[in-house]
Amino acid sequence: MFLLFPFLVFSQKKEIMQVLQNQKTAWNKADVEGYMQGYWKNDSLVFIGSKGPVYGWKTTLENYKKSYNTPAKMGELNFSDIQIKLLDKNYAFVLGRWKITRENDSPNGIFTLIFQKFGKDWKIISDHTQ
Repeated sequence: MFLLFPFLVFSQKKEIMQVLQNQKTAWNKADVEGYMQGYWKNDSLVFIGSKGPVYGWKTTLENYKKSYNTPAKMGELNFSDIQIKLLDKNYAFVLGRWKITRENDSPNGIFTLIFQKFGKDWKIISDHTQ
């Protein structure tokens, strides 16, 4: 059975929250490449959106750049209701809500993420966003 000490659980959850904070900060600076640093830079990264699964870091980056090609389209990103469940010392499941506030609309939805720890860094290996 997998057990984590409470301080380790707190530390790992804090590290994952920092990845999300870094993504939010980059997004709000209209820095798509900075936002993508939270993702596993690998062809096996999976992003599942309204059009189904897409594989690969580069493909995901290109899709973001195509859909959000101006700061106005990117708007201001916020996350809320984040829940982190550590699955073991190297994997975590994250559930939350996202909202982009723009001049004329505020698209929003939910996301589920699978994080994997690579050395000292947590990276998103699977993102299902609606």
